[in-house]
Amino acid sequence: MKRVFIVAGTVVALLSAGQVAAADGKAVYESSCKGCHAAMKPKTGDKEAWAPLIKQGADTLTASVIKGKGMMPAKGKAASDADVKAAVEYMLSQSK
Repeated sequence: MKRVFIVAGTVVALLSAGQVAAADGKAVYESSCKGCHAAMKPKTGDKEAWAPLIKQGADTLTASVIKGKGMMPAKGKAASDADVKAAVEYMLSQSK
């Protein structure tokens, strides 16, 4: 019985830590993406430039960023796939 409580406590702690560690899209954008996307196309917030990209969907764009595209390095200099996903979602939300 004691083992059940230990396992349950561990699971709860891990789930809680995962939620706290979730990537902050705006912070990732500010540190990894803004330098280029404030000056080069597609500029964040440019609804016309982002319209065809938005149609591709966040998952497709995230996969593209993870691989790198053109001048953009793999992951756009973000630390993890979760960071990339959060930044892509943030940029999409700012460009609709």
